[in-house]
Parts: sequence; structure tokens; C-alpha cells
Amino acid sequence: MFMIASQSGLDTFKESLKEKVFFGNEPTPELIAILIVYFVQGILGLARLAISFFLKDQLALSPAQVAALMGIAALPWVIKPLFGFLSDGLPLFGYRRRPYLILSGLMGTAAWLSLATVVNTAWAATGAILLSSLSVAISDVIVDSLVVERARKESLSDSGSLQSLTWGASAVGGLITAYLSGWLLQHFSNQTVFAITATFPLLVSAVAWFIAEEAVSSRPDTSMVWNQIKQLRGAVTQKAIWLPTAFIFIWQATPSADSAFFYFTTNELGFEPEFLGRVRLVTSVASLIGIWLFQRFLKNLPFRSLMGWTTVISSILGMSALLLVTHTNRTLGIDDHWFSLGDSLILTVMGQIAFMPVLVLSARLCPEGVEATLFALLMSVFNLAGLLSHELGALLTHWLGVTESNFDKLWLLIVITNVSSLLPLPFLGWLPAADPQADIKAAEHHKSLPPAELFEHHSPGAMSEQPFLPELLPEFIRNPLGKRLSKSMGSQPVEEPAD
Repeated sequence: MFMIASQSGLDTFKESLKEKVFFGNEPTPELIAILIVYFVQGILGLARLAISFFLKDQLALSPAQVAALMGIAALPWVIKPLFGFLSDGLPLFGYRRRPYLILSGLMGTAAWLSLATVVNTAWAATGAILLSSLSVAISDVIVDSLVVERARKESLSDSGSLQSLTWGASAVGGLITAYLSGWLLQHFSNQTVFAITATFPLLVSAVAWFIAEEAVSSRPDTSMVWNQIKQLRGAVTQKAIWLPTAFIFIWQATPSADSAFFYFTTNELGFEPEFLGRVRLVTSVASLIGIWLFQRFLKNLPFRSLMGWTTVISSILGMSALLLVTHTNRTLGIDDHWFSLGDSLILTVMGQIAFMPVLVLSARLCPEGVEATLFALLMSVFNLAGLLSHELGALLTHWLGVTESNFDKLWLLIVITNVSSLLPLPFLGWLPAADPQADIKAAEHHKSLPPAELFEHHSPGAMSEQPFLPELLPEFIRNPLGKRLSKSMGSQPVEEPAD
């Protein structure tokens, strides 16, 4: 009787764990492996601040030079579909998923070790950061392909659960290393932090063996790749797909003020690495809160309404940075540090809520047969828009005369970047009123795509673009949605580069 009761209690615990921790998803070894890959993407934030200060102080790069470097480092995230094609059409050692994950982990470790040892010039730093970006982008494509396949099978009422889970895994990784990123930098050199970070990509190589995959017996067939290209062309010409994609591009492409604000917070306000680590801790917790709020209360709201309201609210809240820039917070008796922490908490929660619908929408726009490549293409469009946002912000910064020591017009830059984030609102009608899959299937009924001839059924994920390298700027000047008073491209600035 005792054994029966114990078994019943164990079953109840497992079911509760599945529902509350995994949002109803079965915790298979493969799902755990996928979550670990996203977790590593978040934990790479350990070197986030070290990269920022390494470029600014040790290499003495100007804001313009840093912007150029970040543009180059973002390239792997813009050409993500290429990695999807390679994975599908060019198996390594008889497999299309595991070897690429193993390779990406080894590349990441090599990149961080080089930053820890031999990199001492701007060109060498560009190469190492580009390699790190390439590492994360490849692993992201592979696990995204597995996630989106699962996401497409969700009912509309359950949509977003897997996206929330994967984003949450990354947020947990960021949470663990949030404060440590500043504390370590306060007590150790940049190179020591890079060396510690180099150990984490090896986890990606290790968990690759848990990905369920059968060996490929046939040789690569280029005709299958061409067939995918034809299917992709047929998909992107559908109005139900390209209109929402165009909206996402406009929404993400508005200018940012990230580089200027990084110099303002460090040079003008004098924020130290240890404090910036505290800010990262606050924003990591806030990110998890935003995910929970979306999953609990907002995931079933129409895309148009949710995107419209979150865009307006984010723009209004972004104006709060004016209090910091004009030092009005001091007049109100609020210390710069406390103001930044509180501002970060609110803006990050709002930003995460605003970003989740983009992930869900992107996953559900992918028709069967070309999920992996199309999702990678959607994320590439997103990252390209982010790169444009970064460059437009750089032009505005230069035009307004904001430099590493002159912040007289920074308030105007903040106003322009926040007001411009409202530009997509007239195009809200481009977003689907209900489930986009219904419109896609209706279009396919009239113009059916040829049946998918993939080596394996797959689709790429639902994680926002993950930064290719740690954040260039302190997190209180941006939110996960990439918009705040400034807007960065991803999570390492595409990383920021969501994701």
C-alpha cells in the first residue's frame, strides 16, 4: 500500500513539474538538450560587460569603430538561412544536426579562448567576435528547427508555451551570470572573464548526442535543396506571410541610441562594472517576470491588439530616460543608481511582453515543409532590420553631435528614437487578425505547394535572436524587445543578436 501511495505521489509530482516548469511540454532528453543550448546562449552573458569595456578601454575604440565592429559581428545572424540549407543538404559524418552542434560549441570555445590570450588589436577582436557570433548562430538554427516543428503542432490556445520555455531557459542562464558579470570584472581582468566563458560552449557539444536523429545513408542531393528554394519562394510570395514580415521589419528598423548611451552611463554617470552587474541581475529577473505574465495572461490576445498597445506603452515608458539624461531625477531626490534599477525593471518587463508575440507570430507563419529555412529567413530579416536600426542611430548620433564626452543633445536623440518607434502603428493591419496558419492554409488550398521533400521534418525555433556576443551597452538602456530609449539589435547587439 505504501509503495502504491509513493508511486502515485511521484506521478503527481512529475505531472506538476511538467505543467508548471515545462509549461505542459514533455521533458524528453531531446527537449532538455534543446533547453541547455538556449541556456548556454544566456549564460554567455557572463562576458557581456567584459566585451564592452575591452573594446572601449583596452582597445580604445571610438563609438563609430565599435558600431562598425558590431555590424561585422552581426553578419552570421543575417545569413542564418544559409546555415539551414547547409544543415539540410550537407550532412557531416552521416548526420545533419549533431555534428553542427558539436562544431558550433568548439568554435565558441576557440573564439573566447583567443579573446582571453592572443587578441590585442581591433582586427583580431573583430575576427574572434565574428567566430563567436557564428558559433551561436549555427547552434541557434539547429535547435530552432526542432522548436518550431513542435510549436506548429500546438493549438492556438497553447501557442507560445514552447517559445516561453526556450526564452525562459536563456533568461535563466542570463540570471545566473547577471551579477557575476560585473562582480568578476570588478575583481579580475577581461581576459580572465573570457577564459571562464570559454568553458560554456562545450556544453552545446556535449548535449548534441541527446538530439534524436537517424543517420543519413544517401549522399547529399542538390536537387532537394533547389526544391526547398522553390518551396521557400512559394511561401514568401503569400500575402499572409510577407505582410506580417514587412511589419516586423519596420517595427525593428527604427533608430537606436545604444552606443551614445553606453558612453553616457560610463563616462558621465560613472557607473562601475559591479553596479552594471546588478542592473543585469534586475533585468534578468524582470525578463522572467515578463515571460510569466505573457504566458499567464496575454498569450491568447490578438496579435494586432497586443503589438499595438505594447508599442505605444514602450514608447511612452522609454521617455523616462529623459529624467536620467537631464538629471531631473536628482532634482526629485532619486539617486542615479536607484533610478536606473527601477527604470530597468519596468522597461524590461514591458519589453519582454512586447517581444513574445513576435516570436509566436514568426513561428506560426511557417508553413509545413519549409519551417526551418523560412523561420531562419524571418529572423534574418529581423536582424537585418536591427542592423539598420543600429546604423540609423549612429547617423543620428553623429548628426546631433553626441560624442564620448558631449551629451548636450542626447535628450533629443532619446526623443527621436522613442517617437520613431511609433512609426509601425499605421501598418498594424498587416498583422493577422487571428491565427495566421488559417490564412496560410487557405492560400495553400488555392495554390498548393509541392509536398515537402526534406531529409527530415523540421523547423526553426522560437527563440528571439540571441546575441552573438555579450551586450555592448548596459541593459537599463534597452529592453529585450530591442526597443527602449535605445534599440539594440539582438542580444549581443544584434545578439541584437533577439534572442
